[in-house]
Amino acid sequence: MIEQLRADGSLRHLLTLETLDRRQIERLLERAQSFVRPLGERPPRSRLLEGATVANLFTEPSTRTRVSFELAAMRLGATVVQLEVQLSSRAKGESMLDTIYTLQSLHVDALVIRDAEPGVPALAAAHVAPHVSVLSGGEAHVSHPTQGLLDALTVYQHKQRFAGLAIAIVGDIRHSRVARSAWHAFSKLGVSDLRLAAPATLMPEREEFAGCSRHTELASALAGADVIMMLRIQRERISEAHLPVGEQYFGAWGLTRERLALSRPDAIVMHPQPMNRGIEGSQVRCTKLPGAAYAAHLGAARRSTNCSASYASCESTRACSRKMVPRLEPIRVCPVLSPARPVLPPAPPCAPRRRCAPGRG
Repeated sequence: MIEQLRADGSLRHLLTLETLDRRQIERLLERAQSFVRPLGERPPRSRLLEGATVANLFTEPSTRTRVSFELAAMRLGATVVQLEVQLSSRAKGESMLDTIYTLQSLHVDALVIRDAEPGVPALAAAHVAPHVSVLSGGEAHVSHPTQGLLDALTVYQHKQRFAGLAIAIVGDIRHSRVARSAWHAFSKLGVSDLRLAAPATLMPEREEFAGCSRHTELASALAGADVIMMLRIQRERISEAHLPVGEQYFGAWGLTRERLALSRPDAIVMHPQPMNRGIEGSQVRCTKLPGAAYAAHLGAARRSTNCSASYASCESTRACSRKMVPRLEPIRVCPVLSPARPVLPPAPPCAPRRRCAPGRG
């Protein structure tokens, strides 16, 4: 596995959360929290990456992740280059490494890569020049580290802790890079009750997700849960023969008010977006979730710029050997390591959980 750290212990690449320890993940979450601003306020800006160039190489469709990385790099002072694969020389048969070598010759300092093939970000990291950093914007079904950081930050902002939480991950876990990175993050941060809920065809292999309980019925997974993560059905990675039938899938695995009532009263609901309407949910069904739960559902998308890109980019590219970007201020220890020294400011209180009135759908 590719080493992600520099000799001084700072993060050079961000390919996966699997090899990061608890302290390193907490440090990234701290950086993320320091940049969070309420909607309506101007986003924070910095000259931390002034003079650096960041190239986004996305060979899969993306809205949230691509825009998050682009805005984050720009707000940190970098020049950003977007490569549309259908318009690049890769459409003529050029290899990924050829593209990377070309970008290096043009003084690109960081590459953000999303690709449908496993191993592409690691391949790039193994061949780039010493001053270049590689960040994964999503690797096949394997890993999505910035989404894992975003999920962890969202949970912390609502729950102010990780220890003692029961987190249910529901849906297409077999094909989900979001689920794998969430597992890496939550297990490192001290969540001991991680539940996987999926039909047999969408459950991961037995050797994966060590320490998680497995549920073939949704009710048992939701009972007493503090956090419910609903996953998108990965249509692009499932053969037609195994693709769930919309209404049939929703009937067994969709989140309804009645099923939500099995969780704790202050449970939050999260979804990485985009949602397959009519399979894991619909607009009508989703907007009828209680206020606090739905707030978290929307908050995950709102905070994607603040967490997913800014802080991974900043951590990985802040000390390019050629540009000598200045360091950030020292980071304090996260409260889950030192309860006496709170660092992440408390999140604003959630609205009281409201029940829909009878007859309101």
